[in-house]
Amino acid sequence: MPVKAIAPNYHGDFKDTQDKYHGQQLISLCWEKHTSFGWPMCMPVPPEMPFGGLIEKVIPHIFGDHPDFAKIQWDQVQWSTSKGPFVPDPAKSLAEHGIKHKHQIRFRTPGLDGHLGGG
Repeated sequence: MPVKAIAPNYHGDFKDTQDKYHGQQLISLCWEKHTSFGWPMCMPVPPEMPFGGLIEKVIPHIFGDHPDFAKIQWDQVQWSTSKGPFVPDPAKSLAEHGIKHKHQIRFRTPGLDGHLGGG
């Protein structure tokens, strides 16, 4: 629902713009069918981070304790954003993949359907 300001010419400042994150950007990560996590999980990461760094450093930090995590076959993972499915290049940065501040990355792990298949 639109909100109309009481004061004329009111302009609010956004408090979560990328310039407030000291060279980082917020991204949300969602491991589909793994609803034991409050998802999507939001993390600050540098736009220059290679996608491979996201897989090797960020994702294990968030989801590594899940019993399915060690079973992930990373070459079989299906990736998507709001623009649809994509195949990431591990050497290219998040920015080179078109992933910007406050974007969401979703990943699906075929054959892994959450704790005890409950996803």
